[in-house]
Amino acid sequence: MIEEKDEKRDVSYDEEQLFQNLIEENIDEFRKHFLSLHAYERAKFYVKVGPDIRRTMYHFLSPEEMAEIYEAIELDDEEVEHFIKEMDPTYAAKMLSYMYTDDVVDVLNELDQDDRNSFLELMDEETKEEITELLGYEEYTAGSIMTTEYVSIQENSTVRSAMNVLRQEAPDAETIYYVFVVDESHRLTGVLSLRDLIVADEDAFIRDIMSDRVVYAKVTDDQEKIAQIFKDYNFLAFPVVDDNLVLQGIITVDDIIDVIDEEASDDYSKLAGISDIDDIASSPFKAAKQRLPWLVMLLFLGMITATLMGQFEETLEKVALLALFIPLISGTSGNSGTQALAVVVRGIATGEIDEKSKLKMIFREMGTGLITGIVCGLIVVGVVFVWKQSLLIGLLVGTAICCSIFVATIAGSFIPLLIHKLGIDPAVASGPFITTLNDITSILIYLGLATLLLGQL
Repeated sequence: MIEEKDEKRDVSYDEEQLFQNLIEENIDEFRKHFLSLHAYERAKFYVKVGPDIRRTMYHFLSPEEMAEIYEAIELDDEEVEHFIKEMDPTYAAKMLSYMYTDDVVDVLNELDQDDRNSFLELMDEETKEEITELLGYEEYTAGSIMTTEYVSIQENSTVRSAMNVLRQEAPDAETIYYVFVVDESHRLTGVLSLRDLIVADEDAFIRDIMSDRVVYAKVTDDQEKIAQIFKDYNFLAFPVVDDNLVLQGIITVDDIIDVIDEEASDDYSKLAGISDIDDIASSPFKAAKQRLPWLVMLLFLGMITATLMGQFEETLEKVALLALFIPLISGTSGNSGTQALAVVVRGIATGEIDEKSKLKMIFREMGTGLITGIVCGLIVVGVVFVWKQSLLIGLLVGTAICCSIFVATIAGSFIPLLIHKLGIDPAVASGPFITTLNDITSILIYLGLATLLLGQL
């Protein structure tokens, strides 16, 4: 315990010292301590300080050193635009030119068109051309997240010459663990690991030692598909080609981690019935704008529930006790439907559910809904009988819960599969939508049964 407290004090002391060095403009001490930190720690410090301190940092750090921070930083749209505009435009353009092209594209995509163009104009022609090409790819595709800093070698070269190429290009490459092999037309023909090159005979030809079974992506492939391939094959990097198999770039695992995080957040927000996860720093108006569309739609769906209950007004007037169990039945069926929905949406997103397994999944959920419905129904029968001393009311409520859970589980599994079949994101079949739908069906089942048994109650 003492060691942990000491470690925390050390981290706090370093931050205070960095602040002090910046305030006193002690450049040598600041650079000594700051540049000894990991890039992630530098990025955290940079985001934490205020604009005045950051402006001092721009004087103390070169554009190349600032580029390392921006490659490790995680910012939302407004922060990126705000921080970039704090810098001198020439300084910012130089910083961007030192970054890997895929990271530059991420930053520039957060700026408006005019600012983007002004920064591109300040860059050299080669860098500008590479970045402009990547900006031209549709968002969320392989082309939009790939980098052009990779190592490729000719298939007719020797291991010795390949190692020379690797030594020359490695400093500018984002990763060298995989070396991609191309022919004279720069078409992808194979792949080598760094280990393959190191252990091979120096006079061996690359085409003789490479693997020609290369898994690749097209520039137009969806980033979710790429993430699944990384997961299946445990890749560190992944080649991207055009329709003629000409190598265009590579996608690295750090970019895919960002994609997985982004897609998970997107699916979660849709399951919550909002267009995007609320940023805790966003204004109430912005948060309300994101949430209102779904809430208004669900409000109208809720009116259907109220209308249905109105049709059973006579039943409720005669046996007022029935109204007591409506929240229990609708809530339980909604929870059951949401559970099934979460399982199916996750299965579709991860590729576990395909065309062959869809029917199997529905039957499995039907069985699950039947078992859970019977168990919950029997529990409710016993509780209501002991509580209200009425076996008939207990059987009514227990039967309604059993049927509602069964129907809700089927709906929670079938609706996202149907939506996916129509080419729509299944996460759109969100929890609030399923819950509202199940409210309607559960009330219809419960009060419908009660009306049939009205003479016996």
